[in-house]
Amino acid sequence: MTRVLSAVAWPYTNGPRHIGHVAGFGVPSDVFSRFMRMAGHDVLMVSGTDEHGTPILVLADNEGLPPRELVDKYNQVIVDDLCGLGLSYDLFTRTTTGNHYAVVQEMFETCRQNGYMVEETTKTAISPSTGRTLPDRYIEGTCPICGYKEARGDQCDNCGNQLDATDLIDPRSKINGETPEFRDTQHFFLDLPALAEALGEWLDQREATGLWRPNVIRFSQNILKEIRPRAMTRDIDWGIPVPGWEDQPTKRLYVWFDAVIGYLSASIEWARRLGEPDKWREWWNDADAESYYFMGKDNIVFHSQIWPAELLAYNGAGDKGGEPGTFGVLNLPTEVVSSEFLTFGDSQFSTSRGNVIYVGDFLARYGADALRYYICAAGPETSDAAFTWADFVTRNNSELVAGWGNLVNRTATMIAKNFGEIPVAGPLEEVDEQVLGTVRDGFAGVGDLIEKHRLRAAIAEAMRVVGEVNKYLTVTEPYKMKDESQRERLGTVLHVAAQCVSDCNTLLSPFLPHAANKVHTTLGGEGELMPMPRIEQVEELEPDNGAGHTSYSVITGDYAGTPAWESRPILVGSKVDKPTPVFTKLDPSIIEEELSR
Repeated sequence: MTRVLSAVAWPYTNGPRHIGHVAGFGVPSDVFSRFMRMAGHDVLMVSGTDEHGTPILVLADNEGLPPRELVDKYNQVIVDDLCGLGLSYDLFTRTTTGNHYAVVQEMFETCRQNGYMVEETTKTAISPSTGRTLPDRYIEGTCPICGYKEARGDQCDNCGNQLDATDLIDPRSKINGETPEFRDTQHFFLDLPALAEALGEWLDQREATGLWRPNVIRFSQNILKEIRPRAMTRDIDWGIPVPGWEDQPTKRLYVWFDAVIGYLSASIEWARRLGEPDKWREWWNDADAESYYFMGKDNIVFHSQIWPAELLAYNGAGDKGGEPGTFGVLNLPTEVVSSEFLTFGDSQFSTSRGNVIYVGDFLARYGADALRYYICAAGPETSDAAFTWADFVTRNNSELVAGWGNLVNRTATMIAKNFGEIPVAGPLEEVDEQVLGTVRDGFAGVGDLIEKHRLRAAIAEAMRVVGEVNKYLTVTEPYKMKDESQRERLGTVLHVAAQCVSDCNTLLSPFLPHAANKVHTTLGGEGELMPMPRIEQVEELEPDNGAGHTSYSVITGDYAGTPAWESRPILVGSKVDKPTPVFTKLDPSIIEEELSR
């Protein structure tokens, strides 16, 4: 057994999440986490909503709400959507909690004591019309290195180089198009050059494992070439106060400094709520524990450079040395699992342009597993992938419904009609042994692919196995065995088919947990096969720490009942009634309906 931390990117509370978001961080992390639990590992899956920064203030102004009311509003929307999608978080929390404030401030203070937070005078971008600081990502201009005209103030997505807003040619505000003013201000900078050698050694070690996706490791190593100090504070009054600057209420810690620390603070909060306040250390201080970070490719730099640098600084592992703080020596990521972008046809998903499909709307119309299947089968694993309604309908109807749904339905229907329960198997013939062996072999093949984050290949292999079981029913023709002399053989074939369906259901359960529970019930099983997450209202752990909550919603769950990743003998005599369809066939007319919305 290995302890596995599934660290899932924190969705930003500036509105509902669309399906492109969950294709990057949500579904891949949940499939992996569910499988690793099934494989016998001790998984801790954590995340939450990211709620600080200037974009929240801009949106709050637009909606006429105080920032706290705005983040409360969208936190609840996101919690509802991610729980509805079936993401099996041990804890999904938020960054506006007293616990998070305390953990972030401890990280900052120790990094500063170790010499890696350096106070410097720098230029900051100010909106002339509002007087408010413009965050780097809200400034666009021409990249001075490659000439890309839509480079951001923190990096160029075209050439991948780290930038400052002052580097951009013809900078402009993405909010209103005005030219920002740059004024002198004091900030704390993370001394990345003093951590560059340690970062490089760590990345080289990660490359040597051969585990990281090539695009992630190459990008991460390339940005080390131009590494420089990076500001970790901002001129803003919405965020976590800067230790030592309590007398400056318009100085706050950079939202990206505090957001990545959420992986640690959520683990600590989970342990505190469990009543075992030091249990988080089993995933963070044990060198044998593994940690996997899931996000879209636009967040690679923060997870393969900034967050590891913060951890090295906290551990005292850079050029300046130092000692770890109260959290002890913290583990660096085992792997950064970054997905590419899911696009809306030929365009990027964009709320402002109306190119958007919100998770909540999709779940309400088509259900969670239809979306989960599409993301796994056609998602942006190692290259951008285009979502189209035509492709979605085709995959749903020809693969989920005609393949897996049909196998479940025809097997259960024949058993219900002929026996009403799982029949006893008589002597097995070669064709029976072959299909049972094919399905059993699927556990090794599918499991290995999931563990390597190759979900497209994994679900394709699982569906190939489903196809072999459908062929078995076509070859054996149990629906033609109507004579009493054939009844023993009929029982054997349907017993074998039921065993295969049960095992295929296990193979598909990390991908399709809602359907897995339906199939389990269809074959006479009791209770849930795959434990599902739930939403709980919890009390603030640190009500006096300045965060301002009294209670809030979290996603959590009890996943101790997760089944093992193996074949389990079906129970002869389990009652099987006439089934209802597990999946819904979609009328092609919905393609035009959706395009006209």
